[in-house]
Amino acid sequence: MNYELLQRTLKMGSRSLWNHRLRSTLTTLGIIFGVSSVIAMLAIGEGASREAQLQIAKLGSTNIIVKTVKPPENQIATGKQNSILDYGLTYDDATRFREVIPNVQVVVPVRRISQQAWYRNRKIGIEVIGTVPWYTEMAPVHVRQGHFLTDIDLRHQQGVCVIDENVVKNLFMFDDPLDQYIKIAGNYYRVIGIVSSFQGIKAGGAFELQPSPAVNTASSIGSVYIPLTAAKARFGEFTFQGGASGGRVEKVELQEITVKVASSDQVLMIRDIIEGIMSRFHKKKDYQIEVPLELLRQAAQTKRIFSIVLGSIAAISLLVGGIGIMNIMLASVSERTREIGVRRALGATRHDIIIQFLSETVLLTLMGGILGIILGSLIPYFVTLFSGMPTAITFISLILAFGISAAVGIAFGLYPAYRAAHMDPIESLRHE
Repeated sequence: MNYELLQRTLKMGSRSLWNHRLRSTLTTLGIIFGVSSVIAMLAIGEGASREAQLQIAKLGSTNIIVKTVKPPENQIATGKQNSILDYGLTYDDATRFREVIPNVQVVVPVRRISQQAWYRNRKIGIEVIGTVPWYTEMAPVHVRQGHFLTDIDLRHQQGVCVIDENVVKNLFMFDDPLDQYIKIAGNYYRVIGIVSSFQGIKAGGAFELQPSPAVNTASSIGSVYIPLTAAKARFGEFTFQGGASGGRVEKVELQEITVKVASSDQVLMIRDIIEGIMSRFHKKKDYQIEVPLELLRQAAQTKRIFSIVLGSIAAISLLVGGIGIMNIMLASVSERTREIGVRRALGATRHDIIIQFLSETVLLTLMGGILGIILGSLIPYFVTLFSGMPTAITFISLILAFGISAAVGIAFGLYPAYRAAHMDPIESLRHE
């Protein structure tokens, strides 16, 4: 087909669509909403996936996190020794990790206790985190003011603390917290620093990271960091867990140990070594091992599945739009039967008739695709603006949505065009 014939065909198709403006507009809506829904759904899925991967990455791709968990009931001893349940990570475990495992850069033991903090007449629920000065080398927290714990604080069990921004906001309000004292479980701690808050992974799904199961942080507004030695001396290692059967005293030394290795290539090997050490010295299954690197890979796999599911759901609306286009084009063929007969009588071939009706279908889908891209690009913006949910539009999603809309237009336009081209010219001329 030469350029002049193509130009004439497109002009004829545009004129036909303009003569039925309302019908053409309503038909195009199916494609518009289909394309926009594909782009919006993929943008929401991409945004959620990126946010989850970002949060997991903050935990460090070279970190291995070992957490205390309460052993299953069938592993808890019965009898007189049942009055005290001793389980979880120990200081000896941290020493073994540091001395036995090769290529270990940092070992960070952590003790977590749910408590209440007082400042003047204000009180909030907090999570006390007993840890070491090098905690910030692997944790996703950053010092905003002051400084973090020091070796002197750890060695001398100093009554100092570092608080996060949530504690500043809810406990101190408009007061400057530095060098102020807060009261926790009858002891006073001087605030020496403020760090950013970190609430864990909120994305959900298979790659969600939970707080240590040994600690209830549901009522904790923020975190207060104190020297691990001070936590051991002032809070002890025994807690009473009440229950319908009378309760039990539990002994837990550490809730968490984070091991930072030299390279991400060694993470899985070190994880296996840690698993071997833990299984040797812990007869009960009172620990779990989390590897952020594995979670990142799992998040990427989940993202692919999520995108396929969301894209497939949104593509159904494109399918409905394509059916609407075919229905309208079939009606148009019936209305223009006499026109088809006249064109055939004047020498138009079946190929010319197919091109004529197919060009109208392609014009409808192209207009719907362009408007759908514009609308689909606006929807994620408003979703982020009003709900705070992260979204991300990718160039691939725009090309995919537009390509699918064009394919739908051609696929659903072929049958009406074929039907128009194979009409009997004589019968078409007789049509009223």
